[in-house]
Amino acid sequence: MKRSILILLSSVLLFSLQVAAQTSKADELLKAFVAETKVPGLSISISQKGKLVFSKGYGFEDLEKQTPVDPSKTKFRIGSVSKTVTAAGLAKLYEAGKIDLDAPIETYVPSWPAKGETITLRMLAGHLAGIRHYKGLEFMSNKKYETVTEGLDIFMNDPYINKPGTEYAYSSYGWNLISAAMETAANEGFLSFMQTDVFNALDMENTEADHADRKIDRRTKFYQFRNGKVVNAPYVDNSYKWAGGGFVGTTEDLCKVGQAHMQSGYLKENTLKEWMKGQTTNVGKATNYGIGWRTFERPNGQTYYGHSGGSVGGITYFLIHKPSQTVLAIAGNMDPLNYDGLQFDLMELFIN
Repeated sequence: MKRSILILLSSVLLFSLQVAAQTSKADELLKAFVAETKVPGLSISISQKGKLVFSKGYGFEDLEKQTPVDPSKTKFRIGSVSKTVTAAGLAKLYEAGKIDLDAPIETYVPSWPAKGETITLRMLAGHLAGIRHYKGLEFMSNKKYETVTEGLDIFMNDPYINKPGTEYAYSSYGWNLISAAMETAANEGFLSFMQTDVFNALDMENTEADHADRKIDRRTKFYQFRNGKVVNAPYVDNSYKWAGGGFVGTTEDLCKVGQAHMQSGYLKENTLKEWMKGQTTNVGKATNYGIGWRTFERPNGQTYYGHSGGSVGGITYFLIHKPSQTVLAIAGNMDPLNYDGLQFDLMELFIN
């Protein structure tokens, strides 16, 4: 009996020492990164099997007010990680039998103009539909769009950039079209549906649409690094692309998203596999992109799923490692900001 207790205590002590070493090394790497890049504010959260093992803020969400970053409350622009979050809502509609991934888009968006080709939600979600990406100064848009369908006007009359299904061509606008289809399938506004079926369902109390014209509690200020200096980022309004890049949220909320896509019961296992499995072109060329999820194959043999997100005044990375049920979310309030593999180094620090 005493021997069993001693073995148990030794195991607990070894585990505690391992965690202490991991967190100390992570903190060292992150402090060096902040000092090198001069990012004003950075948030990092890592969870395993649903429990936070490391969650810390560095620097400030507001330089002028010197408000420290809090990973449970500071809301960063998550950029294209919004696609992965939106994909969760799409999955709920799919599981409810309200949406067919392979039906022509006109089934859900009758206003979509005939262009001589059939595109589907599956193609749109995997960047295979031939929809163009940003051009000109569209990424810097400061126009307020009142509805999802109004945002379609930006690109809906443009020709396909390639024959749908033949090439992978990344497009945030494709997700605008997905969100319009989701409104029809859900019979309610996109943001309302996301609030109830994703944010509320996953207890994401600090994730929401980045309404530029509203005061949002603990939304970080946004910065850019220009000519060797940190300056305020220009005003932009992301209402034209909620689904593809328009949410703000905390890194701790993103950890909840990651856990929900492993073994939480939020989605069925078959759905999880279908959403994360990389699609292929019509001639079988792999894209390493599923339905809102990118696959990251590392040289050391590890496989991660997730997304990166670039915004005006914000760069985010989100990863999950399914075998260990580990989730990482890191967000900074400045662009450009190159993590240069730090996100993978941190992941591998905690899964090894």
